[in-house]
Amino acid sequence: MAVLSLLSVGHAYLSGEWLFQGLNFDLAQGEHVAIQGASGCGKSTLLNIMAGLEVPTSGEVCWSGHNTSAWSAERRRSCRQSEMGFVFQAFHLLPHLSALQNVMVPCLLGGQSGQACAFAARSLLCDLGMQKRLDAKPASLSGGEQQRVALARALVHHPKVVFADEPTGNLDTTTAAKTLALLIDLCTAGQTSLVVVTHSDDAARSMGRTLRLTPEGLLC
Repeated sequence: MAVLSLLSVGHAYLSGEWLFQGLNFDLAQGEHVAIQGASGCGKSTLLNIMAGLEVPTSGEVCWSGHNTSAWSAERRRSCRQSEMGFVFQAFHLLPHLSALQNVMVPCLLGGQSGQACAFAARSLLCDLGMQKRLDAKPASLSGGEQQRVALARALVHHPKVVFADEPTGNLDTTTAAKTLALLIDLCTAGQTSLVVVTHSDDAARSMGRTLRLTPEGLLC
């Protein structure tokens, strides 16, 4: 069974103009997929629909075989917190929290004890070479360090799927390559599925499958 499925999904503007429609997609557990397409074609919107942050205009989104259209807002939120991880181009770290505390957030939201959250966050950050920066606030971290914290935060609670929206867009070429390799390695080790929206052909080639979003659908 696919961990995520789209069945004839479409999204339209209030004007009635379709951004895309008729999308069909299955994501297997542990699979890594890149989504590419022209600017403004709806890649980020599609990622939000996959993650339940937006509701499609048409079609169905199924999570582990369950149609999410009838889910309450609370059930959507609970699923995102426990089964999904997110990596953003702009990092979105909480500025008043340390690196360690930022990574602890998903575990705390999931109801784990502070001690267990701190242990999991510290272990993952140390694996990422951040053992000397645990107490540093985001403002004092380099771009590459901030992205490592963002990766750790996305993976610390062992999600089924990580959604990444241009995760290396704010990084230089060398740092971007290292960061993407880390993300892929971490997802592979945890059998975590990965969906990456990217303009980078190099990033796309690192994934197991690449799809191109057009108004007519997702093309292999």
